Amino acid sequence: MEGTKPAPESTAEESQEEGQESRGCFECCIKCLGGVPYASLVATILCFSGVALFCGCGHVALTSTLTMLGNHFSKKTTDHATLALVIQIFQYIIYGIASFFFVYAIVLLAEGFYTTSAIKKELQSDFKTTACGRCITAFFMFLTYILALVFLAIFGFTAIPVFLFFNMWTTCSAMKSPLANITTPDSICVDVRQYGIIPWNATPGKACGAALGEICDTSEFYLSYHLYIVAFAGAGATLIALIHYLMILGANWAYLKSAVTTHDYQDIKTKDDQDVEAEARAKDGQNSSSSYT
Repeated sequence: MEGTKPAPESTAEESQEEGQESRGCFECCIKCLGGVPYASLVATILCFSGVALFCGCGHVALTSTLTMLGNHFSKKTTDHATLALVIQIFQYIIYGIASFFFVYAIVLLAEGFYTTSAIKKELQSDFKTTACGRCITAFFMFLTYILALVFLAIFGFTAIPVFLFFNMWTTCSAMKSPLANITTPDSICVDVRQYGIIPWNATPGKACGAALGEICDTSEFYLSYHLYIVAFAGAGATLIALIHYLMILGANWAYLKSAVTTHDYQDIKTKDDQDVEAEARAKDGQNSSSSYT
């Protein structure tokens, strides 16, 4: 009976060790989660989503638009050869935008991790940021500002095909509506040549009446119209992500600058305190030596 008594003690020690290990793992997880730059993470997810929507939908929409124009508005290939070349250039630009922003968003996320850990260590006086690190943050802030202006222009440019397809869609809807009471539907036309998309000598160049209604019912028109809307929304999401990045970088730069100022002030104060203590000790030593004499 006496041999069975130590068992509860070992069980209690094991449970205590397990509790310490679980508490250590919990504290480690909390510490790791505390170092995650959540603002940069949200901006990165928004940037990835916006760029994916803009590039993917824009690429397919441009191809569908060229197919629709070639089938209904410009029968000769030579009439829209320039447009085909421009669309191909735009598609190559889309490839470059997708690749660049994929890398740039990851770099900004890594910069967010670095800055978050640097600020925490700076406040704990365990680490001191360098001027090079602050210059890198300032450089990314300037570059993000330029990219935000560029994507603002892209956002406005993407609204143009949405507007053109919306006008064409409303025209077709008005023709099909019984409330419109249109007696001569052939007088309602959409002339693509007036937008400068194809030259004036392109044939037929325009669609009227029933032919226009058939174009609006094609899969190319339906697909292009909705994909342009999604690409427009993707460009807006990317613009919001860049503005978000800009605010994050500005805040990080201000925090780093403030932390450096605070750290320098603490160093000066510590040095002054040490000097005062040294002078006090020297005076105490002089007083004690004079008292002995």
